[in-house]
Amino acid sequence: MPTSRAASTPRKPSPPLAAKKQPAQQRATETFERILEVTAQTLADVGIERLSTNLVCERAGLTPPALYRYFPNKYALLYELGQRLMQRQNELIPRWITAEVLTGSSDGLERAIQGLLLDTHRVTQDTVGGMWITRALRAVPALQKVRLESHEQVTAAQTQLLSQAFPGVDEQELRLVGRVSVEMIYAAVELLFDEPLNAQAVAQVVAAMVVSQLSRIQLSTRPVAKKRWGA
Repeated sequence: MPTSRAASTPRKPSPPLAAKKQPAQQRATETFERILEVTAQTLADVGIERLSTNLVCERAGLTPPALYRYFPNKYALLYELGQRLMQRQNELIPRWITAEVLTGSSDGLERAIQGLLLDTHRVTQDTVGGMWITRALRAVPALQKVRLESHEQVTAAQTQLLSQAFPGVDEQELRLVGRVSVEMIYAAVELLFDEPLNAQAVAQVVAAMVVSQLSRIQLSTRPVAKKRWGA
């Protein structure tokens, strides 16, 4: 029986993503950070497809061996930039989503989710090359694990908070709500870069959808929830 071409074609191995070494001395640290700064600016200027290590070297005034001492390829550069951006985004979450907010009013939770989405969009917009880094984390298969691992970590933390706020609700159900909510916020931020939509209006829609689902879960399991959520 003939084998299809797709089935017989070996999968292309993923490029190495980890930095070859971390700088130990000040001069090396400066070079390391200079490479990343120039990469981010180059990405903002030319986009993912035209980004190359040669172009970064040219703009940074470095030889290729100086760059390859730390980064094996352009995907390793994007990987490092992606991790840093996701970390900055994730640091916003506990500022907005707290146990007090989750156990407060539905209006207060909606405002918090709106604020988180708008802040995430702002931080991404203020990061040099942030829009392209965000797109790379979804479009480049080798980089998707940066986004997915980050979102899994956020989901785990949010599930713990939700379990405390909604005792008696199945943890897997809360985890699903948390996971989908994380993806909705992230996708909405991407949408704001792709289309000229009103950021506040988008944030309101996402927040209302998340709170609506939490309301349904709570009302189905706790009669006292009607009072807390204003039903």
